[in-house]
Amino acid sequence: MQVLNEFANVARRKWKYSWSDVADSVALVRTYVAQVRPVDEATHDLGRALAERYKLNIYDGFIVAATCLAECDTLYSEDMQHGMVIEGRLTIRNPFVVT
Repeated sequence: MQVLNEFANVARRKWKYSWSDVADSVALVRTYVAQVRPVDEATHDLGRALAERYKLNIYDGFIVAATCLAECDTLYSEDMQHGMVIEGRLTIRNPFVVT
């Protein structure tokens, strides 16, 4: 959910999308997502702990927490450190880094 929230925020603030364009874009993004996970208490608590432990901003901590709780092994983000490994099992990958 946090990723969709941040995407919508960037689309409005940075890209100046209309509300209709935001809705259409979020709908498109959701077609590529197997499951949208809510930011619940467990996500919040783990996110705060991970943000502190790995020096992430709080919103990135929530995204990392949701990814960990979904048992993913890769998180694609251009904002976080490429190659960082969280909790020995989740690797951050910048999709724009050429390897």
